[in-house]
Amino acid sequence: MGKLAPKKQRLSHEELHSNIKCIKCSKESLQQEVQTHLPSFLNQYGVLLFLYSVVLTRGLDDIRNEMEDPSESLIDGLHGHGSQSLINLMLTGRAVSNVWDNDKQVTGLTLQGIRGQSTVGFLTQLEHLRYCEVGWYLKNPCFPVWLLGSETHLTVLFSVERSLVSVESPEAAARRIFNTFDTEGCGFVQSSLLGDLLQALDLVSEPEYVKIMEEKMDPEQLGIITLNSFMEEFFPADSNPEASLTFRMLHCNGLKSSNPDHKVKYHEGSAVLLEQPEVQIITDTSTIKTCLMTKWPTIELTWTDNRIPSMN
Repeated sequence: MGKLAPKKQRLSHEELHSNIKCIKCSKESLQQEVQTHLPSFLNQYGVLLFLYSVVLTRGLDDIRNEMEDPSESLIDGLHGHGSQSLINLMLTGRAVSNVWDNDKQVTGLTLQGIRGQSTVGFLTQLEHLRYCEVGWYLKNPCFPVWLLGSETHLTVLFSVERSLVSVESPEAAARRIFNTFDTEGCGFVQSSLLGDLLQALDLVSEPEYVKIMEEKMDPEQLGIITLNSFMEEFFPADSNPEASLTFRMLHCNGLKSSNPDHKVKYHEGSAVLLEQPEVQIITDTSTIKTCLMTKWPTIELTWTDNRIPSMN
């Protein structure tokens, strides 16, 4: 029998970093450079090299300015998990620490959020657990592909149904802009902000008209205007375009230990978005179901072979 080929030794981190070279390139030459150095990105340290490229492209100063806590590490030193800032950097190109839409003013501080639709979206189980609120932008990316976040891991969900994502409707824009004025997330704004809110939506904002609308939506003179009353007054035709929509989806978990027979594979399922019932009874409390309900509250799932895929 012939001799086995010697096992390739892993580089030490000192050897890896001593061989790294930074190449500045234009948008025109980027594709050629990536193709030339593709083998380096496919080797055992390819993900790390890609991370370095992203960080250097964005710029260290910009990343520090975008992070809520500049001293926070992009990668957890103990468990190796990427921070939300790192996830947002990869998804949107900005290393902000929050997942809500646009910036918020809280007690005089500007907390940066997501400023537009990204190519790939993000949903998280932490929203179901009330630890955060993912905004419209990350829930509605340009393509029907989402990162799904559990408490410790990221997986991928995608579909070929393009109607799952769309251009922001006037109703959705109104809700998003209303929420920028509702900085505490209470479901209402101060009546004194109504004029600014109408102006932000390019609606009539003359003082006389604002006064009439304020009295109509706040008849008890509580000094607040609720989101529901605002939407009913200015966007009464708000409807759910996804009602009763059926679509096919695929889920991928890159951890071998989380897949049957320890083989990474796509799990196929079908989903239906039902009309909102008066009382919803939830029987499926799987992590992936409750995570997807943060975007589609009435979703019902059926997975091939009745095997619910793992998000962990």
